[in-house]
Amino acid sequence: MLDWNVVVSIREDCYKLARKLLQAFGRVDHTDYYNVFALKVEDVQGFLDALRQTTDQDPALAHCLARVIPATQSFAFQSAEEFEARAKEAAAGFVPDLLGKTFYVRMHRRGFHQKLASQREEQLLDAFLLEQLARTDAPGKIRFADPDAVIAVETIGPWAGLSLWKREDRARYPFVRVN
Repeated sequence: MLDWNVVVSIREDCYKLARKLLQAFGRVDHTDYYNVFALKVEDVQGFLDALRQTTDQDPALAHCLARVIPATQSFAFQSAEEFEARAKEAAAGFVPDLLGKTFYVRMHRRGFHQKLASQREEQLLDAFLLEQLARTDAPGKIRFADPDAVIAVETIGPWAGLSLWKREDRARYPFVRVN
């Protein structure tokens, strides 16, 4: 079983350079998916800050990173039904951060082809979160243009990770590309 808390997609011409760069921050595992690494870092916030400093100093390294998405909550699953139940449970933890905010869910699925459909799962989690927020005094709204927050869902085979990215965090860490 993979033990990861960061998913990194790298550009085609950067495999060796990106792997060397990322090994400075934690354990880097090759995955079964093209140009995708699974990382385990001790301190996600420290990792993000150090990676930003490193990529600010060397734009060639910044070019190598197509997407970097840490996961604040993760779980394993064996079926679409289990994924949906566990993803709702994890996403419920984001409700306090979404009170009165605009948001949407973006999923990047690797594996579980024919079993999970990213768009369907995004819509299911959007609806779930809207329902949870409607029970409060500060309901949220789905907005794709410059939302207050984006919930990123990453899967690598039967492992999933979720995280919430506020507008200011997306601006602070340009390599975190949730779209």
